[in-house]
Amino acid sequence: MAPEKNKQSVFPTDKEEVKKIFNRFDTNGDGKLSEEELIGILKSLGSDTSPDEVKRTLAEIDADSDGFISLDEFVAFCKGIAGESEGEGIDDLKQAFKLYDLNNNGVISASELQQILSQLGESYTVENCANMIKSVDSDGDGFVNFEEFRKMMSKNSGDDAP
Repeated sequence: MAPEKNKQSVFPTDKEEVKKIFNRFDTNGDGKLSEEELIGILKSLGSDTSPDEVKRTLAEIDADSDGFISLDEFVAFCKGIAGESEGEGIDDLKQAFKLYDLNNNGVISASELQQILSQLGESYTVENCANMIKSVDSDGDGFVNFEEFRKMMSKNSGDDAP
């Protein structure tokens, strides 16, 4: 598909990219993410999500209600937060934004973006991340706020989107 260097999305939507990340999170290699693995993911990303929020998130993503997140459910979740549905997807989008906003100041900096992408197994420099941010930074402050993040993710849900 598109060359890796030209991607501007900060959240994966390509199934192969998502699969690579999923496999990294699937610490026991059983092909599904458990509640414990989800907690580990969130902690490694700097989130202080409560156990109740983790259970709620797991239930939302777990379409077949088997208590685990399969690869297909994880792919659907990633596509959902990439802006495919405005209504119920907005909560997922806010959760994703919080994962990137490591210091909880309401904006994503180039260094925060670089740190998260690094934890996801991607190697981008802070300068690369600053360029990604610049491409969506409509107010020119050098950061991505939630509204800019939302617009960016909705653009990435389809290549022809305005």
